[in-house]
Amino acid sequence: MSRTSFESRNCSLSRAADVVGDKWALLILRDAFYGVRTFSDFHERLGMAKTVLSNRLQLLTERGVLERVQLKPGVERYEYRLTQSGRELLPLIIALMQWGDRWMFGVGAEPIRIVDRATRSPIQKIEVQARDGHVLEPREITFFAGPGATAETLAAISKMARSGPLDPTRD
Repeated sequence: MSRTSFESRNCSLSRAADVVGDKWALLILRDAFYGVRTFSDFHERLGMAKTVLSNRLQLLTERGVLERVQLKPGVERYEYRLTQSGRELLPLIIALMQWGDRWMFGVGAEPIRIVDRATRSPIQKIEVQARDGHVLEPREITFFAGPGATAETLAAISKMARSGPLDPTRD
């Protein structure tokens, strides 16, 4: 079964989901942040089928999230390293872990605590903030067309604007 591609969509979330939007890709990224580098170590830790692992590593490499680096010249052994693009996914991975801590395990039952390496202090919760630093609720944000918006995106944004302010708490 092939995966549906959103590559042609004029939506950053759709295109990002094409790359990191399945459980295996997210778990590979989590483990890459933990320091896992080789195919065999990913396979051992995740227990996924080798073909699935190979496909996900290839996708993450092709999309520039990981780079495949040969360990020694002339030896067919490689490791996978996070690129700048991959490292910039850290807030996404932490936000999902924090959400899982709260809603899957419950406060005080977190399986892993994320702390500042230097101080050993827990990190802040990942939240959407205004430029002045205050936390924004969903009803306090809105969406505007960006410079890369297509006619279809402009129409969708216009339709959202006509339906009133974003308020996911409203029925």
